Amino acid sequence: MQGAALAAASAPMIVKASALGRGGGVAPSDRVTVANIGLGWMGFDGHVKDFLKVKGAQTVAVCDIDETHLTDGKAFIDKAYGDHGCTPYHAFEEVLMRRDIDAVSIAVPDHWHALIAVQAARAKKDIYCEKPLAHTFHEGLMMVEESERQGRVWQTGSWQRSVSNFHQACELVRNGRIGKVKSIEVGLPSGYYALKNPEQQLKVTDPPKTLFYDRWLGPAPEAPYCEARVHINWRWNLDYGGGQLMDWIGHHVDIAHWGMGWDDNGPVEVEGVGEYPPRTDLFNAAKKYKVHCTYPDGTPMTIAGGYPEILPGTKWIGEKGWVYVDRGKLDASQKSLLDEKIGENEIHLKNNGDSHGHYEEFIACVKSRGKTLTPARVALHSATPGWLGQIAMLTGRKIHWDPKKFEIAGDAEATKLLSRDMRAPYRL
Repeated sequence: MQGAALAAASAPMIVKASALGRGGGVAPSDRVTVANIGLGWMGFDGHVKDFLKVKGAQTVAVCDIDETHLTDGKAFIDKAYGDHGCTPYHAFEEVLMRRDIDAVSIAVPDHWHALIAVQAARAKKDIYCEKPLAHTFHEGLMMVEESERQGRVWQTGSWQRSVSNFHQACELVRNGRIGKVKSIEVGLPSGYYALKNPEQQLKVTDPPKTLFYDRWLGPAPEAPYCEARVHINWRWNLDYGGGQLMDWIGHHVDIAHWGMGWDDNGPVEVEGVGEYPPRTDLFNAAKKYKVHCTYPDGTPMTIAGGYPEILPGTKWIGEKGWVYVDRGKLDASQKSLLDEKIGENEIHLKNNGDSHGHYEEFIACVKSRGKTLTPARVALHSATPGWLGQIAMLTGRKIHWDPKKFEIAGDAEATKLLSRDMRAPYRL
């Protein structure tokens, strides 16, 4: 398969490419060519399936280092189109070399986001990338700066902004329906996903021949293979992800920021407590956690997982009541608020209608070169309370943060945790 994939890099496309060496966008009548990088859980169920539904896009390539994912992904796309025009790749670098690909979607473990996204931006590809943007703050900042430097359209997978109940909740808060916001509560999941067969999945074995395991590790430290380390459960190991806190920060905290108009804002103080398993365990992210943030105007926000008094979702508590939103839920202290219309001269937030509209908006912006709902810089600010919360929990100290300079004050140990060392030969 790998040899065929390499040879196919120079094969003629069935779909007409919009332009070679793209720097400024596509003609409105052209179809946007897309490559899916990462075909696991969200990569397949989200990116592959949803981009196939967007009329203005055509998926022309897929990339994964798991042969099973790659084969299944290509077969699914070929069946949808009724042809064999989707080219499979093991190396994302080969995808980026194709000058006839306009955009890439990135749905890989967090520790790989920055390496792929930075190179994609330099290759002049527009980018749809999963939350929480990056594995560390500094990697996220590099992704923001490079994508902006290269003039790329960017959409983060914080798709709740494209769902009507979240949109309505944020408009109510932004337009003062509950008065000045006094505090915010954000409830996220806790714990880990249960292993179906822990004894077998945690056993150290040789990696399957269908998985390029050393490549999966990439910039992370060298570690023995076991089934539970990869695919979905990587989230619970701090070498690759950040537990439920970072897996969900780009959803409910992103909504909290949107409702406050904080897309370019961040906390000035962060402290937190987390319950961690023994450091000898494979899964070492906090299973239960509570993070307290204070923003420049004095507004406090609590982010918690495993504390039943904090409801899942986002709740703004104001001088005149509260608004609460979660997936499939919208509530307010005064039920009449939910029937109110936003006036012509009030703040109107963009509404894409549903989660699928998040993908549609990305493709529309690739064509128009417009700004998406969740560009990389917005995602950076949405994830920052999570990264700082992790650092506060790991160090056991309050973090003092400058949201304009992107600096931690007076704590060299905490500052080091804003980035990480990459295993050779990987580097940004």
